[in-house]
Amino acid sequence: MTDKASTAVHWKLVIDANDPHAQADFWAAALGYEVEDNSALIERLLQLGALPVAATVDFHGRPAFRDLVAVRHPDDPHEKETGTGLGRRLLFQRVPEPKAGKNRLHLDLHPGDGRRADEVERLRGLGASTVREVREAGGEWVVMTDPEGNEFCVH
Repeated sequence: MTDKASTAVHWKLVIDANDPHAQADFWAAALGYEVEDNSALIERLLQLGALPVAATVDFHGRPAFRDLVAVRHPDDPHEKETGTGLGRRLLFQRVPEPKAGKNRLHLDLHPGDGRRADEVERLRGLGASTVREVREAGGEWVVMTDPEGNEFCVH
C-alpha cells in the first residue's frame, strides 16, 4: 500500500515573461524541448464560447494562448486532448513589468564533458548573453542570461 503523503508531486516551473512565446522558442531550442501545442484545446474553448478570441494569438501557424505557453521534454507524456505535458515543463506567463533584480531560482544546464564552450556559443546564437565566467575550487561554469535577462548557468 502506497502512503499518499509520500506520493511524488507533479509540478512545472513557471517563469514570468514580457513575451512568453519568444521565451518559449528560446528555451525549447536551448533545452531541446518542444513547445506545447494546445491548439485543439483552444479551438474547443473558442467553439464553446469559454475563451475570447482576444485571449489567443497565432503562434507557428496554430492558435495559442496569448499570455501562456509551455515547453516540455520530448520524451515525457502529454495529454493528447489538450497538448499539456505531464512531465518536465517550463511555463511562460505574460506579466506587464520587466524583470527586476537577481533571480532567486535559476536553471543549470549540463551539456556534458568538454562541451561547455560550444554550448555557450550555441546559446549566444539563440539570443543568450554571457554575464561572467566562474572558476572556483568547486568547479567552472558560465553565467548567462536569456533574451529577457533571466540568469542561468552552463556547467
